[in-house]
Amino acid sequence: MRAVGGERTAGDVSAAPTGGGLGYRGGESGTIHPTMPEAQAAVSDPRNAAPNAPSGPVTIRHVKGWEEYKACVVLQQEVWGVDFFDVVPASILKVSQRLGGVTAGAFDSDGRLIGFVYGMTGVERGRLVHWSDMMGVVREARDRGIGRQLKAFQRDALRAIGVSLIYWTYDPLVARNAYFNLMQLGTDVIEYVPDMYGPRTSSALHEGLGTDRFIVAWRIDDQPRAPWPALPPLDSSEIPIINTTPQLATTPSRIRVAIPLHIDQIQRTSLAEAARWRAETRPAFQWALSHGYRFVGFQRDDAKARGLYELQHT
Repeated sequence: MRAVGGERTAGDVSAAPTGGGLGYRGGESGTIHPTMPEAQAAVSDPRNAAPNAPSGPVTIRHVKGWEEYKACVVLQQEVWGVDFFDVVPASILKVSQRLGGVTAGAFDSDGRLIGFVYGMTGVERGRLVHWSDMMGVVREARDRGIGRQLKAFQRDALRAIGVSLIYWTYDPLVARNAYFNLMQLGTDVIEYVPDMYGPRTSSALHEGLGTDRFIVAWRIDDQPRAPWPALPPLDSSEIPIINTTPQLATTPSRIRVAIPLHIDQIQRTSLAEAARWRAETRPAFQWALSHGYRFVGFQRDDAKARGLYELQHT
């Protein structure tokens, strides 16, 4: 998905610096894979919900009827801003479903759309695959696990038509999305793309950062995933953090790349600092992927207000 990060994502899995909701272009939700740990409270603890958050049960289902498709367009503008020019129109949201795509909504007890996920199904090397393009949840409904429910619905709908692989993108600097994608869903990072959606967009969510993205693959067949190796302690000095030394002379078995825990806060206070994080991490991620490293986890380092990607040489 494009999330505020990748899928375009907005809502439960990413923090937006401005606008009325959270979103990302890229993909995601679903039940946690049995081998993955529970998310930290900041991701889905209802106690963190906004004071005016909608209460009562949430219904996840395919969007239907012209008014609901138009409501998805309005939600995009609420999440990414009214000037966001890359909105997916109601007509495409509708037609995509006819050809195996997914446009699913989260509806509160009053029938109001409070989140949605959208993606397209196509063929890659002779097999059906899905590109999860966009997911968003309105701000007042975040931290209720709605993003995960939307991803679970998407996964099950695609399994039913024979899809076993979902792609999407997310911003490597968004810690919420990193934890959600890697630790909750168990996706694999397969590529780093500089300026995936252009050097700048009309959304304030991308200001100062451009649109560098990870492409991740979520394997949704019934084969259990092999568990990741245990993550070392945060203070392990034996594992180099390669932000400032992306061209290592050797290839240690483990490396780390650090990101800020709250890139949205940095964007609000210093676009130059936000750009520094991008410039520092881009070559580190590119070097790691080109030298046979695989992402095996993500840890929060609250004491230093940073997140740490863990990578292992294969």
